[in-house]
Amino acid sequence: MGNKIVTFTEQQLEDYQDCTFFTRKEILRVFKRFREVNPDLVPKRMTENQAHTIAVPVEEIEKLPELKENPFKRRICQVFSHDGSGNLTFEDFLDMMSVFSEAAPRDIKAWYAFRIYDLDDDMYIGREDLLEATRLLTKGELHPQERDEIVASVLDEADVDGDGRLSFMDFEHVVVRAPDFLSTFHIRV
Repeated sequence: MGNKIVTFTEQQLEDYQDCTFFTRKEILRVFKRFREVNPDLVPKRMTENQAHTIAVPVEEIEKLPELKENPFKRRICQVFSHDGSGNLTFEDFLDMMSVFSEAAPRDIKAWYAFRIYDLDDDMYIGREDLLEATRLLTKGELHPQERDEIVASVLDEADVDGDGRLSFMDFEHVVVRAPDFLSTFHIRV
């Protein structure tokens, strides 16, 4: 017997298991990771309400080793935050970590990757989205003409219906053929 702190109720853990790709042990590990970001803000024992109301600021989440070097770190946080602000509650963080886990299936990963690249949230990856993604990925080291050429090449290769933008189906078609997609769209818990 000891003074073990109960972080979540049995029902909460069951609910989290049902809606993620994690075991109970992994959920508790994810919570520990979340709490380490801001231990003054995140209590050791979360009530059901706190798990979706206490939000860690995006600026703190972006400092996580798994995200800090990622050029899309802000966008990743925005996509997974329930209100689009980038500030993450525990449940938002758990969703993010679940999607980036090894156990998440390719179609789920592809959907979230699409949402991350759809920078203007119009449900398409258009020319402007691709130009900005190219700028982020190359840290602004390419000339505008070089970025234009890359974007034209991507659209030429992936835009199946020729409308000048990538739908989710276009994007998924490319991702299915990318053998390293699953291993690169990943954060270890």
